[in-house]
Amino acid sequence: MENFNKKASVSYDQDSINWQALAYFNYYRILLSGLFLLLVYIGRLPQPLGSLDEELFSIACHSYLLIAIVFSYFIRCEFPRFNLQVAFHVLIDIIMLSLLMYSSNGLSSGFGLLIAIAVAGGSLLRVGKIAILFAAIATFFVLGHEVYLQFFEFYYSVNYTHAGILGATFFIIAIIGNLLATKVKETEALAELQAIEINELAKLNEHIVQRMRSGIMVLDRDMNILLINKSAKHLIGQHGESTNKASYFISFYIKEHLDVWLQNSDKQNIIIKFDEGEVELQVSFIKLTLESSYQVLIFIENFSRVKQRAQHLKLASLGRLTASIAHEVRNPLGAINHASQLLCESESLTVEDLRLTEIINDHSLRINNIIENVLSISRREKTTSEEFALIPWLIKFIDEFATGCELPKNCVRLEENKNDIFVRMDPSQLYQVLWNLCENAKRYSRGIPIVTLLCDVGDDSQRPYIDIIDYGMGISNEIKEQLFEPFFTTETKGSGLGLYLARELCEANQATLILHTTSTKGTIFRVSFMPINKSEELE
Repeated sequence: MENFNKKASVSYDQDSINWQALAYFNYYRILLSGLFLLLVYIGRLPQPLGSLDEELFSIACHSYLLIAIVFSYFIRCEFPRFNLQVAFHVLIDIIMLSLLMYSSNGLSSGFGLLIAIAVAGGSLLRVGKIAILFAAIATFFVLGHEVYLQFFEFYYSVNYTHAGILGATFFIIAIIGNLLATKVKETEALAELQAIEINELAKLNEHIVQRMRSGIMVLDRDMNILLINKSAKHLIGQHGESTNKASYFISFYIKEHLDVWLQNSDKQNIIIKFDEGEVELQVSFIKLTLESSYQVLIFIENFSRVKQRAQHLKLASLGRLTASIAHEVRNPLGAINHASQLLCESESLTVEDLRLTEIINDHSLRINNIIENVLSISRREKTTSEEFALIPWLIKFIDEFATGCELPKNCVRLEENKNDIFVRMDPSQLYQVLWNLCENAKRYSRGIPIVTLLCDVGDDSQRPYIDIIDYGMGISNEIKEQLFEPFFTTETKGSGLGLYLARELCEANQATLILHTTSTKGTIFRVSFMPINKSEELE
């Protein structure tokens, strides 16, 4: 069906070109007949025009112009069909020009050349053997004209040689015109076929560009956006067809770096912190040189994905390391713990010795927990993302957290500015992330409530987020820089893997976990989700 539509479109364009060519040919006919008629009205016909029969010359000019005007109407209506109209046009040209030639002293008047033009026009407009028929009809009229003059008008200056040469010229013109028309038709068909292929290739390229996970933008030298794909719109937070967000992004984030890059193209990759640090974008430039100007191709990547791939390599190395030492560490650790438990059962131990065995047991369990956490990082299974309503899920989570930690319900509070917030993430991994963050908040908060969960959607980025708010003393600048590093902790009994694991789980789901704000009044951690575009889901 699609190929049929394309062929129909090509056929329609070709028909339009043919009708336009026929209209131009008719304009020539109107101009020619109008010029002759103007000479008639002036009253000074140059020789030999109308020298044999001036009245017939005048009637023929009037008729020729009137017929040409009628032809204009039928051309606009495109009825009857094109081939039939061409045949009528050429036949009328031959008849009317033959009458003008007869009334103007025969072949010496030069009208034979105008008949040749009519034959050439018909040969170019109609491809096929009909061009020979046009030449034959024109030759018949020319020879018949000479015969009529000799036998009925007793005109003694007839020239059959001139008529024969003119007739042969008609056939040569018809053959050459037909060959040229055939060549033009073949060239037009090839051009139309190539245009279809180019159009299909352009659509394929556009489809590929729009479906790429990398954001792509093309700018001209004046920083005007020539092309932007869906991924680029998604990354910069643009929604709908409006380009205001993209123009703002170019003006405030790209232009300065692009000007520097155009002067020194060594630094092709830059990192842009966008939307209050929640999103980091990696931007690279490529210069597209044209004949008269240049364009800049911009690739935009979600830097969290780049970091995620780097983290995967780190996790793979960590997994190999833990797999090699876990067995060697756990066996003697188990023996130490077992011996400590047996020692606790001895009745001869003093209070001080019992305290020492408790220390041995506590630290054995701590070492075992560290190994378990490291192993959970290395063998973490692939995420199973689901789309779900966030508010009902958070209500259930708060109930389970308060019950599990034996907290009153008013210690954990939920605030939401929108009720219909949907997110896409693995619910079990989100549960682990929030439990870890809420436990930290419970550890450091003072007063009631202990922790507040604020749920909303960003105005610019349209990214749903959850703020985990505690009411502690805040985090110092020295600690903030290492907060998400593995094995970093300020607690004597902590493993330093909680926040690191939480961020890893978020990045595995294309979400982000950041320290949003901190002060002496409390700290806010923010989990931001990727926005869900319903229109893209339907595609």
